[in-house]
Amino acid sequence: MYKKNRRKFIYVVVFTLIMAIISLPLIQYLPEDTQGRFEKIAINLGLDLQGGLHLEYLLDLENTPDDKKEDAKDAVQAAAERKVNAYGVGEPVVWLSERGSDTFMTVEIPGVKDVEEAKNVIQKAPILQFREEKTEEELATDKAQMDEMLAPMNEQSKEEAIGVLERVKNGDDFSDLAKEFSKDPGSAENGGELDFVKKGDFVPEFEEILFNDEINDGDIHQELVETDFGWHIIKKLETRGEGDDKEVKGQHILFAKMSVPAEPYKATDLTGALLDNALADYSSNMGGVSEPQVNLVFNSEGAKMFADITKRNLGKTVAIYVDDEIVSAPTVQSEIVDGHAVISGSFDIEEAKDLARRLNEGALPVPFELVSQQSVEATLGAEALEKGMKAGLIGLVLVMIYMIIYYRFFGVIASIALGIYAVTLVSIFKLSGLTPMAITLTLAGIAGLVLSIGMAVDANVLIFERIKEELRMGKGIKRAVDEGFRRAWPSIRDGNLSTIITSLILYSMGTGFVKGFALILIIGVLASMFTAIVIVKIIMKYVTGEWLEKRQWLIMPKARSKSKSE
Repeated sequence: MYKKNRRKFIYVVVFTLIMAIISLPLIQYLPEDTQGRFEKIAINLGLDLQGGLHLEYLLDLENTPDDKKEDAKDAVQAAAERKVNAYGVGEPVVWLSERGSDTFMTVEIPGVKDVEEAKNVIQKAPILQFREEKTEEELATDKAQMDEMLAPMNEQSKEEAIGVLERVKNGDDFSDLAKEFSKDPGSAENGGELDFVKKGDFVPEFEEILFNDEINDGDIHQELVETDFGWHIIKKLETRGEGDDKEVKGQHILFAKMSVPAEPYKATDLTGALLDNALADYSSNMGGVSEPQVNLVFNSEGAKMFADITKRNLGKTVAIYVDDEIVSAPTVQSEIVDGHAVISGSFDIEEAKDLARRLNEGALPVPFELVSQQSVEATLGAEALEKGMKAGLIGLVLVMIYMIIYYRFFGVIASIALGIYAVTLVSIFKLSGLTPMAITLTLAGIAGLVLSIGMAVDANVLIFERIKEELRMGKGIKRAVDEGFRRAWPSIRDGNLSTIITSLILYSMGTGFVKGFALILIIGVLASMFTAIVIVKIIMKYVTGEWLEKRQWLIMPKARSKSKSE
């Protein structure tokens, strides 16, 4: 039994060390290759703690058919999330809420500097477009126009290459020049050196110089070599092998040639305004296996346009863009004249639903109006965080002091468990940031956290009082500990369960700040039950024994003996 208790105690020690490493700022003491991983693990702070922008919009669903309202709401939320994520701010939060017959969308964007720009980005309506492939002539025309536009920059790059080539011919160090001028990210830091290669590994223009037998090892080619990548100054370093096994090691300085690939698609008149709906479902293959697909339904005008597009693009792809970002490019298998199209492919149902949501962003436009705006300065958020954490720390220390004074040795164990509880909570907050279910700590959440600290010792109080009762009845310390935990459990279970149920109701019916308070309180209660019951029991079963049996004054005052006359 002692070995079993010791093994469990070791598990507690290891668990505590892991939680402490995650929760405490110990990065400077870790190896450099480990520091980067731990720096990514941080608590996700809410808007009120790190500053930012809180916006509330009222959705106008009056002209949206009842059977499409839910899809329209999802499309608006998805569009807002995508836009604020693309805006480049940290951890934005977007959610919908119902108040009576009205639907509101709340957007919280931490760390915003330009408020007006952020609002403009959100309120910009998504644009859905159908585009068809360009002809070879159109692509050639586009390329010629791009080449003409980039010609001055490329001419400047070539002139720079000519100047560096002259410096190489005059004896300047090749490696130093490569480090300074080469635009090849794979070799510039190494002075332009390339590994041994066989013929066929590089573009023909480059290999024509590198594998030229008339150029000796150590020689520098005296002319610039132009490829699609730009202009190269090439030095042949070493040759080994013969015939098909011949390998050459070279060194080069690359001056990049600017080029922009031509846009392969051109716009049509078919837009999201003519698409009634997009819906993800499964194909109805008779006798076969159903596969996820996306159904498109156009209105009468859109059906005519789509019929024309599919007729002239048989066997080609028709690209679907949302806000100039391609979301799908299905191949036209046949002419579609009834306005009902299907996008199928090798995707699962979640990918199909995501594609349908993206299409509905432009197909189901919903007007929304800004009705509330609040800005929180970063300095105010930092001050609130500092005060909140200080309150939590003071509360934790005061509870520890009280437990030690009143419960003596048991109070020390409870205080250790409180410390484990604290680092466990912080670790849960940090690790959640690595998952899709990240926990955001708000000022209201800190209030729930401080409240849970006091509740964290409730279970210990009940347990310790039960143990003291068992000791007064003359039971041994080991048996008293077992009985104390067993008899206290129903009260602990019912008390914490009622708190969790109340918090769940708050979370399901409350708004953002109330949800934060309820969620942190639930997590705090669960963590406190784990530390107060599991951790404390393991520690007590390991450290209690005959030595404590003889020193019960470490647990409670000695009982006063009654006089005989009584």
